Amino acid sequence: MIAGIVIGAVVLILILWFVSLYNTLQRLETNREQAFADIDVQLKQRHDLIPQLVATVKGYAQQEEKVLTQVTQARARAMSAGTVNEKIAAEAALAGAMSQFSMQMEAYPDLKSNTNFLQLQNEMSDIENKLSAVRRFFNSATKALNVKTKTFPSNIVARMAKISEEPFFDLGVVKREELDEAPKVEF
Repeated sequence: MIAGIVIGAVVLILILWFVSLYNTLQRLETNREQAFADIDVQLKQRHDLIPQLVATVKGYAQQEEKVLTQVTQARARAMSAGTVNEKIAAEAALAGAMSQFSMQMEAYPDLKSNTNFLQLQNEMSDIENKLSAVRRFFNSATKALNVKTKTFPSNIVARMAKISEEPFFDLGVVKREELDEAPKVEF
C-alpha cells in the first residue's frame, strides 16, 4: 500500500514536472514569435519606404541602375519570404544591398542635398533604429528559448515536443564586415 502511494506520488511529480517544462518551452516559443511580429511591423515600414527612396535616387544616379535593381530585388525577396528563418536570411541580404546603396549615393552631392532624399534618409534611419531595438528583444527571446532547448532536463521535453534551437536575427555578412572596420574620421 505504501509502495503504491510512493510510486503514485513519483509519477504525479514527474507528470507535473513534464507539464511545467512543456509550458515553459511553449511560453518561450510564443515570446520569440511575438518578438518577430514586432520586427515584422518595422520591416513592413522599411519595405514601404524603399521604393520611394529608389525613385528619388533614380533621377540623380541613372548610371547606378545595377545597385538600384539589387535593392529592388532584395526587397521583393524579403517581402515574399515565408518563414521566420527565410525572413531573417532575406533581410540580411536586403541590409547588404541597402548598405551598398548608401555607399554609392555618397558620390552624389546634389542628391545628398535634396530635401526629399534627406527626409527619406531620416525616416530610414529612424526605422533602422527601431529595428535594432526589436531585434535585440527578438534575440533575447531566442536566447531564452535556445538555453531551455539545450540544457538538461528541459532538452528532453523540448525534443519530445519537437521544439529545437532557433537562429538569431543577426546583421548579415556585409553589415558585420562594416562593423569590423574602424570608423574613418576626416576633417
